[in-house]
Amino acid sequence: MKLRRPRNMSIMNSGFIYLASSSPRRRALLEQLGVNYRLMSVTVDERVQPGEDAARHVQRLAVAKAEAAIRALDTRTFPPVLAADTSVAVDGVILGKPVDREAGLAMLAQLSGRSHQVLSAVALRLPAGLRQALSVSRVTFRAIAPAEARAYWDTGEPAGKAGGYAIQGRGALFIERLEGSYSGVMGLPLYETAQLLAQAGLQILSGDNAGQGAGK
Repeated sequence: MKLRRPRNMSIMNSGFIYLASSSPRRRALLEQLGVNYRLMSVTVDERVQPGEDAARHVQRLAVAKAEAAIRALDTRTFPPVLAADTSVAVDGVILGKPVDREAGLAMLAQLSGRSHQVLSAVALRLPAGLRQALSVSRVTFRAIAPAEARAYWDTGEPAGKAGGYAIQGRGALFIERLEGSYSGVMGLPLYETAQLLAQAGLQILSGDNAGQGAGK
């Protein structure tokens, strides 16, 4: 898809964007870009719809989160709202987040010694429209011994993570190869995010924006 910068939709008119996420990983990644942002916590139904594949699922949820934030703002004019969603898929089946220890260990066993996809969708909602991007990465795990899987779950790290692991944590011990976006596997693909922000008028490395950080 060819990127075009929309007219009259500059982020710099507001000086910040909203990040519709409660994920500390997405906050850290956005801060890595130096973007000035404010947090909005939103809740959407994350259940997979009948016949929905992983790509459509993450794209739908990213848009739903952005739209939920817009409704919470309750105004016709608003700063840009950024939202994202990430899923892990094996053979086209979405793994989701483990609900308990048994589910977490089952996910690790399913990922052990093979490759899977990590899909991260980003949605940027502007007063004049919506921009979207999708990052798809291929992650290959080495074989994981059952004792390792149990010890990893007991660290508490896999809970609440798509696929039951965190690439930025101890889960990296299992990753033999990554083809794609490291930040996308974490939850916010920075290349695609920067492209969307550029469409909205924010050049990350321009003199006006260099050094910006998170809004408090």
